[in-house]
Amino acid sequence: MAVNTLDAKQLAKMFLAGAKNLEAQKEHINELNVFPVPDGDTGTNMTLTIMSAAKDVYSLSDPDMATLCKSISSGSLRGARGNSGVILSQLFRGFTKVVKTYDEIDVAVISAGCDKAVESAYKAVMQPKEGTILTVAKGIAEKANQVFESGETDLEVLLQQVIEHAKKVLDETPEMLPVLKEAGVVDSGGAGLVAVLEGAYDGFLGKGIEFTMDEETSQEAGEIRHFSTEEPKKKEFKHLYHTTLSLELDKQFNMQGEHEVRKYLELVGDEVAIAVDESIVNVSVNTNDPGMVLQKALKYGELIDVQIINRKHAEKKDAVPAEAIPAKAAEPEMPKKEIGFIAVSAGEGIGEIFKNLGVDHLIQGGQTMNPSTEDMLNAIAKVNANHIFIFPNNKNIILAANQARDMTKDKDIIVMPSKTVPQCISAMIAYMPDSSVKENEAAMTEALSNVKTGSVTYAVRDTSIDGVEIHQDDYMGIGDKGILSNGKDIEEVILTMLDKMTDESSSLISIYYGSDVEEATAESIRSKIAEKYSSLDVEMQKGGQPVYYYILSVE
Repeated sequence: MAVNTLDAKQLAKMFLAGAKNLEAQKEHINELNVFPVPDGDTGTNMTLTIMSAAKDVYSLSDPDMATLCKSISSGSLRGARGNSGVILSQLFRGFTKVVKTYDEIDVAVISAGCDKAVESAYKAVMQPKEGTILTVAKGIAEKANQVFESGETDLEVLLQQVIEHAKKVLDETPEMLPVLKEAGVVDSGGAGLVAVLEGAYDGFLGKGIEFTMDEETSQEAGEIRHFSTEEPKKKEFKHLYHTTLSLELDKQFNMQGEHEVRKYLELVGDEVAIAVDESIVNVSVNTNDPGMVLQKALKYGELIDVQIINRKHAEKKDAVPAEAIPAKAAEPEMPKKEIGFIAVSAGEGIGEIFKNLGVDHLIQGGQTMNPSTEDMLNAIAKVNANHIFIFPNNKNIILAANQARDMTKDKDIIVMPSKTVPQCISAMIAYMPDSSVKENEAAMTEALSNVKTGSVTYAVRDTSIDGVEIHQDDYMGIGDKGILSNGKDIEEVILTMLDKMTDESSSLISIYYGSDVEEATAESIRSKIAEKYSSLDVEMQKGGQPVYYYILSVE
């Protein structure tokens, strides 16, 4: 029997099923990323974005269409992380703008909603590229229009044809973006969007992946949660004990060590979070055997603090956060000022540099975890200034900053298009307190363009980029526009990278060494750089950043 309309409860089930299917495919989508770097990825960003909305939707007992659409739009906009997450949130925003005015939706409404979704997403990107999630979304809208114009009214037929066409467009993305073809992958954002659609279709059919708030691991279920006003069933916990600990290290804990511990914890539990700050490691995990976690920790150092909570008996739902970092004391409200500054920062040393340059508030994050739009909004609320400059310091965070700017009505937000930490440092040095906002925006924007940045990390898999063959565990020198060098010797990788970054106009090389680099090792490399580039000034500071052994800039 054909289904020609959907009400709010049915659409909510489909949305939650789509969210869980995306979560289930998160790691596969991460692996589609072109650059084989060990940091935050598309699948993770898109999942965190949609889950922000899904939690709101899940809490609705008997939603009408307007309430449902508000939860989907607001939750995804505030939770958006990374470019792919922001685009996904804009797709939801556009779609719900159309749908929210109807009690029930049909093929015609869905077709119009898809058009508005694509329009909103394209507007959010300054320079849209084809061969991305945008192209897949446009293909979805085009097919929805074709189905509507054909006179078809069966929603199952619509969904089947739209998904089939979306997969076809996704398979064509390597032909649109040569970098995808060279790496042998399809667009990861587009793959994430298809995963949402496929999950939603399963929800439409009354099957799929059950949405739960208690565990990250998806479970297959015969049908999606039913919305009702009845008392919810008693929750079951796959891992009963939420365990957090702080550890003072007595041995080196580098990225490989963190990777080893994370893999172990994922075997004995879930919702694993690890944060390293100098010689202190904070760990959070849900597990059924806290003793095994503590025994593993004792191999690396001395326990400072341990907390184990039975999740069944927590005083309230969400009493224990998934994150491992203990909450800091509330900051006193800063005095009112005309101009304020916010910067995204990872690493204690880099954070101190920013503070010394006059940055009022730091948002923790960057390569390893892209901050959300809500993180930006919270930071904006804390800076008591009429005009606030935000430095994303990563190309994958700029859209989230722009989204926060557009959602802020009581302050003037200026998003500086900084893609690297050194660009932010140069811009802050260029700031002149006696100049106007516009004059400083122009001066700092010019300062951004005068900095070349290179970062050194390692490859997590074999791949080919820009004609460069990269093997797992190779060191990689990544410049502003791509791979500059790679190999097994980190010094050679750094020097080769600098050869491509320097020219006759260069006068200064700055080095920021990461949390996995000893000062003596960094000093040895600084000396070799200074020897080779004797006509340039060479400066070095401790950045303390994770994942990237060195960040270097040339001015």
